[in-house]
Amino acid sequence: MKRIALFGGTFNPPHLGHMLMAQEALYTFELDEVWFLPVGRPPHKSDHDLESNQDRLDMLLASIDGQKSFHISTVEFEREGRSYTIDTVHLLKEMYPTHHFSFLIGGDMIDYLPKWERINELLKLVPFIGVSRPGAKSQSSYAQYVKQFDMVQVDISSSSIRKRVKEGKPITYMVRDRVESIIKERGLYGS
Repeated sequence: MKRIALFGGTFNPPHLGHMLMAQEALYTFELDEVWFLPVGRPPHKSDHDLESNQDRLDMLLASIDGQKSFHISTVEFEREGRSYTIDTVHLLKEMYPTHHFSFLIGGDMIDYLPKWERINELLKLVPFIGVSRPGAKSQSSYAQYVKQFDMVQVDISSSSIRKRVKEGKPITYMVRDRVESIIKERGLYGS
């Protein structure tokens, strides 16, 4: 039985903070793999600054290149309409009945869990693991359901990268070299 953490997000763009978080979860929880789940149409974000599925997939492939324990599942791209984690987890458990899944989230998402679609049902299907935020204690009653772990703090966000690209500032050392090349070559984020 493979132990797999599902790591969902827009990955718009994927950055080194995402990769570090996946790496630390992999080793902290002795997982076999981390599966990145790029969302097709997120329920909580507008699509106006979301790059195409293909662009985000290509950047994610470039980000995980060389890491044999990282994989990508495009199941959310293949569904119509908004992507809800509960539907994705049901589908993956049906497709891979012998795998043991958990769901990886950033520390900032712990307080957002009460707003997730059918969260109580989801908590029965998969355990959640998330990054502890130094000096911050979650206000959510759902924090008790998240196995938290510490990692080196990296203050990088996809939104800050998009802003830097738009302003013509460098993003080297925030994303892998090939991701930066894709952004420049394709004129993503107003580059």
